[in-house]
Amino acid sequence: MKIHAGRGLRSRCGALLLVLCGVVAGYGSTAAAGNPPNYPTGAIERTYYANGPWAVTTQTAIACCDSSGNHYDVWYPTNLGDHGFQHPIITWGDGTIAVPAQYAMLLSHLASWGFVVIASESQTTGSGQEILDAAQYLVNANNDPSSVFYHKLATGQIGAVGHSQGAGGVVNAMINGNGLIKTVVTMEKPPQMFRSANAPCPSTGNIHQGSVFYINGSSDFLVSPSTQFPFLSGEQSNAAFYANTPGTIAKFWATLKGPNHNDVQGQPDCTAVASLCTNGVYGYLGYPTAWLMDRLQGDSYAHGAFTSPGGEIFGETTNWTNQIGNIQ
Repeated sequence: MKIHAGRGLRSRCGALLLVLCGVVAGYGSTAAAGNPPNYPTGAIERTYYANGPWAVTTQTAIACCDSSGNHYDVWYPTNLGDHGFQHPIITWGDGTIAVPAQYAMLLSHLASWGFVVIASESQTTGSGQEILDAAQYLVNANNDPSSVFYHKLATGQIGAVGHSQGAGGVVNAMINGNGLIKTVVTMEKPPQMFRSANAPCPSTGNIHQGSVFYINGSSDFLVSPSTQFPFLSGEQSNAAFYANTPGTIAKFWATLKGPNHNDVQGQPDCTAVASLCTNGVYGYLGYPTAWLMDRLQGDSYAHGAFTSPGGEIFGETTNWTNQIGNIQ
């Protein structure tokens, strides 16, 4: 087990996607002089793009095991429970053949905003079960006097965030979690045509509780397209994911301009990412954090980013497009 203290600062849904990834592989940085790519232009996004007020501790392989025999990695505020704070939980879903360390920049960032973030080391999270197992591990730890998390967690406030296959996994986790998961953020969720036995891509029409924020990169046109290819039917695009999510569910969809399928793995740029990375993780820091702050910490300032039709993100056309939501 490795422990690190510091300031908080491949993914697919089925085997076919590996072939597609090989077709469009390649990356490059588009950072301009001064600010990095996808640097926020709005005040709310800039707030949550920055690190939060909590120092962060990282522990890898802290316990065994989820239902598939995988260990967990955890990012959490170093001063757990300071001033009586109860920390909401975020359970993470890796993309295919990916491990939590590839998302360390993002997961540490979330922990710096007061969340306890847990990630199964599973590389096939599409069913959602490992994601649920990880959340349940922390719920149990909150009741364990020997755990560092004992009575430090807000176990009624659990979110799930995932990339690629893990994005489908977090939707499955919310659908099948009997209310355990309150909100999900999907990053580069693949279309249903990439479903497999190990990575069942869920129908968003089966979401009947909670809330959801769909995010995709504009360059990820094969793996997580914004709109349907004309010869396909069903949920084959983010537009379809959003449209098929019942109107009774609080929902939002927005597309980052520039990023490709694996930008969320940036540390923070694309230098250490094998392929399919254009800008890096930058654009995935601000509004996703704001969404989780709103949904799990009741942050009214963060909420103002998403209210329809006047929320900040609707006017952020430098970095975002396809903004649509029903948040009041």
